[in-house]
Amino acid sequence: MSHGRNVYKDLDKIPTGHARGQLTKGCLVVEGGAFRGMYNQGVMDFMMENGLNFECVIGVSAGAMAALNYASGQIGRSARCNLEFRHDSDYIGAQAMLHAHSPLNIDFAIRPNEKLGKLDETTFYDPQRRFIAVATDCDTGKTVYFEKGKCKDILSAIKASASMPYVSPMVDVDGQRCLDGGCSCHIPYKWAIEQGYENIVVIKTRERGYRKKESSKTYAERFYKDNPEFAKKLMAMGTDYNKECDEIDRLEQEGRIFVIAPSEHVTVKRVESNMNKLGHLYWLGYNDAKNSLFALNKYLR
Repeated sequence: MSHGRNVYKDLDKIPTGHARGQLTKGCLVVEGGAFRGMYNQGVMDFMMENGLNFECVIGVSAGAMAALNYASGQIGRSARCNLEFRHDSDYIGAQAMLHAHSPLNIDFAIRPNEKLGKLDETTFYDPQRRFIAVATDCDTGKTVYFEKGKCKDILSAIKASASMPYVSPMVDVDGQRCLDGGCSCHIPYKWAIEQGYENIVVIKTRERGYRKKESSKTYAERFYKDNPEFAKKLMAMGTDYNKECDEIDRLEQEGRIFVIAPSEHVTVKRVESNMNKLGHLYWLGYNDAKNSLFALNKYLR
């Protein structure tokens, strides 16, 4: 199916343009979740439209992919990638499998191509803006924080951060074989605290109160028998995620961090194909950010 057909019906209503204004003190922390990342894309577009351009952004998986366009100041670019090209096989499907050896061709979304248009490299590579992509080292099972300007190829780090286990090949970043950052760290708020940021804004892609079922599957051990530490991390994902959410709830109640999370139950699947559901989740993020603006400004002051 050509990308000219099965696209989001209100694609022309997605905002465009370039972020303006000064950098905002603090760190923006962006959760992943594959196509549930439509939510954080809506949040970040609203932020860019309203001059909230955080000096540091750290993203995991789909959160790193969307944060790339936030750090480049390109309003609507992430959303249009998914709402226009979700059914383009160069991005997801047969051609992606051919070129990327994975059903999802992450390079389509992060590297320049004639369909999506150019990344604003001048803004993205501005040394005043910190950008970190979170990945998991498949040999050690440990979380790796790849920072723009410190690792050789930040785009490869983003690709590694978003490469899902089981279906994607490992990505070499600075000699480390890596996959999805969400395997070892779902929401990297601890990194922001350890870096000394006072203002920390966390965008979640699951509603408050959501917890994962804790898994005891041994499939990971069989699939990644040559990477036992990585397999352990996969098996502990549910437990680790729930602990992170418990601590985020506590830090939010204490006023230490500010959280924006879906105001309704999220039903979008990891590899969602329903364009109306994807569009709805984008606007949910956009409007939740709008409704949080007064409280967010108060927190930042």
